[in-house]
Amino acid sequence: MLMWLVIAVAVVGGYLILTWNGLTRLRQLARNAWADIDVQLRRRHDLIPTLVATVQGHAGYERGTLEAVVDARQRAQAAPGPAAAGAAEQSLTTQVRQLFAIAEAYPDLKAGGSFLELQRSLVEIEDHIQNARRYYNAVVRDLNTGIQKFPASLVAGPLGFHEEEFFGLDDDSQAAVPQVSL
Repeated sequence: MLMWLVIAVAVVGGYLILTWNGLTRLRQLARNAWADIDVQLRRRHDLIPTLVATVQGHAGYERGTLEAVVDARQRAQAAPGPAAAGAAEQSLTTQVRQLFAIAEAYPDLKAGGSFLELQRSLVEIEDHIQNARRYYNAVVRDLNTGIQKFPASLVAGPLGFHEEEFFGLDDDSQAAVPQVSL
């Protein structure tokens, strides 16, 4: 009888250790993936003021659009988590596209090397953000699934694990063409 009790305790202990290690690994991957996204978002946020200044020199009277871009950047920088950051970044993306639409009306600006380089850099950063977002969301999906699966769901909460938020951008609104009135 004692031997069966020792075996049962060993099995339960082994299960807890495996569950702990698996969920800890996924949580660390999610944190690392979010850090990667954060780096790309910071690069994007750092590029926006230079882009605004470049456009402002050519299109100074488009003040409302330029201020909207700056405000959207500030909201994106202050976003307190993946879900809020996704919404704030979507707004920033819309405003930056509006800025590019305005730039289309200024041939001197479009032909300028600095503007084109900024535009290329921003496109590159957007690609990095998209790749990092896909990886982060895949890791979060795996972590959340691991936490929800039975019997891990019985021990995940007491072990201190909770579901993470996804970082999403609304792809439909990204594809929308901004409306510009000149």
